[in-house]
Order: sequence, then C-alpha cells, then structure tokens
Amino acid sequence: MKCAVAVVGPTGSGKTALALEVAERLRTEIISADSMQFYRGMEIGCAAPSAAEQQRVHHHFVSFLNPDEDMAAGKYEGLARRRAEKLLQCNALPVLCGGSGLYINAFKDGLFPGPARDQSIRDRLRARACEEGTEALYAQLQEVDPDYAAQLTSANDLVRIVRALEVHELTGRPFSLWHQAHQHQADKWEVLQVAPDWDREVLYARINHRVQEMIDAGWVDETQRLIASGYEKDIHRLKALGYREIAAYLRGESSLEEAVEAARMHHRRYAKKQLTWFRADKGIHWLPCCPASGIAAMADQVMDLISRRFPHYGT
Repeated sequence: MKCAVAVVGPTGSGKTALALEVAERLRTEIISADSMQFYRGMEIGCAAPSAAEQQRVHHHFVSFLNPDEDMAAGKYEGLARRRAEKLLQCNALPVLCGGSGLYINAFKDGLFPGPARDQSIRDRLRARACEEGTEALYAQLQEVDPDYAAQLTSANDLVRIVRALEVHELTGRPFSLWHQAHQHQADKWEVLQVAPDWDREVLYARINHRVQEMIDAGWVDETQRLIASGYEKDIHRLKALGYREIAAYLRGESSLEEAVEAARMHHRRYAKKQLTWFRADKGIHWLPCCPASGIAAMADQVMDLISRRFPHYGT
C-alpha cells in the first residue's frame, strides 16, 4: 500500500516541531510540502527547518531551488511521490510537512491537469468579473455545473470559478465530470493527515511572536542579500509573506516597526486562509492544543493514529 503521514495546518502552528518528533520516532525522513521553503536564501523568512533540525531528521525539497526558478504542483507531485516510494521500499513511512494545501492534495490525490487552457476565455471572464462582480460568474457556474459550485468553499473563489467556466466553454462538459473521471483513474495514496489545532487568538499570538523571532534571526539582512543578488522581482513574484514589506523598509518607504506589523498582519491573514482550506478537508485529524501542550504528547497522539491506520509502521 502506498501510504504516508502529512503534518499540515496554518503557519505558526508548530508543524515542523511535530513532524520532527514523529519522523524521529518512525526513523524516517521528512518531505517538505511548503512551497516557500523550496527556495535558497529565504530560510529565515520562510521558517525553514534549521541546520540542527535537518541533522536530526533528513529533509527533502528544502532550499533546493533558486528564487528565480519555478516549482509547479504537478512537478512537485512527481518528485515527492518518487521520494516517498523510495522510503517505503526501505520500510520507512514518509512524513510530509507543510501548509501548502495544493501540494499536499497533489501528492495525495494526484494533480488534475484538465483540458488545455485558453487565455482569451480567461481574460474575458475576468473582465466580466470586474464589471459585474464575481457573484455573476458564480451564478453562471451554478447553472452550468451546480455540483462543482457546491464544492467551492467560497462564492468569491475567482480562480476556480473562471477555470470551471473555461473548461465548460471549451469542452461542453461540466468541470465536476472531468474531476470524477480523474478520481477513478488517479494513482492515489493513503495519507494520514494531522494538524495542530490552536485557539485562533493563541495561534495569532504565536504568529506575532514568530515574526519577531525571524527579525531577530536576521530577516532584514536576508532580504538585503536577496535584493543584492538580483532577486527583488522574485520576492514579488513568489509572494513570500513579509519580504515585500521588508524590501519597502530597505527602500526607505516605511519604518521597520511598520514593516514588522504589516508582516504580522499578512501572516495572520494567510493563516486564516489556510484554516479555511484545511477545515474543508474532513479527512484531517485535528489535535487540540493549548499553551501547555507539549510536542511529545501531540506526537503520542499521532503515533496512536498511525498504529491504527498503518499497523505495520505503528508502535
């Protein structure tokens, strides 16, 4: 059976520490599923596992690309699955760790490429959304593909609404039917997903504290090095949280305090989006946390779940 464990959840929730503890107990390796941790030179601002943490447990796909290189979910699916298969061949249960839900889903279910894209249709639909509002496109989607419309977590998800309408216009078939066909053909993995579950205010406090820790660790200098190396445009392209605000501070457009507060705000907003994404996945086991929660106790819960789901690897 192709199986794995995935430690998921919002930024600042303690995924890295939990994954380390679990991987150490399983005597296995960690496959990163954090799309920003792929890039070299961005280790501080993207909270990549430290050198000491990577000595404890070997990590894959951390700091292995330059900021001007691209990594698509489809490419990640192939790389991560091949690495996971090699671990299984060595009788080691792979542990994925990250908050990039699209990459987790690509690994778990296989990426659905769908029909070819048509930029002219996309441009027309987006122009209509600007004129009439996203709700007008969503109403059209409800007419031509009510099943897919019902699956969306938000009626304002313009990216997915446009793609579904584009596919319907190109093929005459609802996007939901394409998805159903893919589900029957996909090479799926059995993935046990776990996530630390914090009270929202506690999570936000953890995020605020971590942003300050990254500043203290040299985030400003890291950003300056990226700019000096010619990667400023890639900071904007990658949309890595906080880097644009620090770059603005370095250009003299804001104070450091303003940049830090803006970075905190964007991290909190991103965490909220991640929670919306992961809460929609009913297959995730949420692990209740409180400030007194210890990593060892959380890891005990995960190991118990593993022993029941994958008895061959459990303890």
